[in-house]
Amino acid sequence: MTSPATHLPAKQQLKQDAILKAALTLFTQRGFHGTAVPDVAKLADVGTGTIYRYFDSKEALVNSVFQRAKTLLRDTLRVDSFDVSLPPRDLFHLFWQRLVQFADSYPLEFRFLELQDHAPYLDDISRQIELQVLLPVWQFCLDARKKGTARHMEPGALMALIWGAFVGLRKAAYTGYLTLDVEVMEKAEEACWAMFTG
Repeated sequence: MTSPATHLPAKQQLKQDAILKAALTLFTQRGFHGTAVPDVAKLADVGTGTIYRYFDSKEALVNSVFQRAKTLLRDTLRVDSFDVSLPPRDLFHLFWQRLVQFADSYPLEFRFLELQDHAPYLDDISRQIELQVLLPVWQFCLDARKKGTARHMEPGALMALIWGAFVGLRKAAYTGYLTLDVEVMEKAEEACWAMFTG
């Protein structure tokens, strides 16, 4: 499999990018099992055989899509760059704003990440990138709990509460039940901080 980081000649890179974009769209719409490789090829305007010149299998393709999306999330959040001397509320605000930035800048990638049950097909590289995203957030939750700022819960549970609330807001917006303006997002952030601190 060609990894997303591999440098290809310009024409091949454009073709690979078209395949990955088509795969992202279809995996988001239909899920992994509902997406057939020929459908990806059709949307990417390439032959089905062309896909297998870039990706060994559908699993290799979905891992490349996952790795690209998760890397964008990691690089947008940049949690490891946070100034840990800031008050926890300020750090939470920074994290929330970067979540908003990711969801606004990469809506399809956000939906792909939150709609899918990725675990069954993730390879070692995908799991490593997943940990690069999760571990700094987990550490922030743990540190906040030790300082008495966060409610006394497992860091994973705290993370799930905040992520779940954020995803719920976005889903409500996708389905037309809610308009996400600045005021709504500010109030949602305050509510999530209150939930975080207990």
